[in-house]
Amino acid sequence: MSHLSVCVYCGSRSGASPTFSTEAEALGAGIAARGWRLVYGAGDVGLMGSVARAAQAEGGDTFGVIPRHLVDWEVGKTDLTRYVVTETMHERKKVMFMNCDAVVVMPGGAGSLDELFEVLTWRQLGLHEKQVVLMNVEGYWDPLVDLLQHVVTKGFADKSLLDYYSVVDGAAEALAELG
Repeated sequence: MSHLSVCVYCGSRSGASPTFSTEAEALGAGIAARGWRLVYGAGDVGLMGSVARAAQAEGGDTFGVIPRHLVDWEVGKTDLTRYVVTETMHERKKVMFMNCDAVVVMPGGAGSLDELFEVLTWRQLGLHEKQVVLMNVEGYWDPLVDLLQHVVTKGFADKSLLDYYSVVDGAAEALAELG
């Protein structure tokens, strides 16, 4: 796929380690350098801003989607290739997912977890077969990977759940996994 659209779920904060921002920049630049499109939450703060600014610096195609109530809080990044304001969070997630071919989940908080679990659930239900990559920067997602294994071990999901995502250490590995 030459013009892959990659949805990046990530924090609206930068997190405690500078490596999170460094990896976000590497991911954004790498997406753009490959001629792929970045689809993300349209914020200009935290890891969202880092990934988008890096993609833009490389001349990348950027597609941001933000709900009206977060435009001020997440500082809506209006200089994107395409900037969409939705009425609700649900609509934001739907538009982002419908406009991507693959998903990369960087470190983030409850919103990133919500987005990840929604796409994993949809995959479990057979609603899509898009690639989902967890960018496990500095082992950030280790407890989540353990939890997902626990869910399977305790009989609340089929072991196929563990096949619906891949885990990589950083941007270089995520980009290689996608393309």
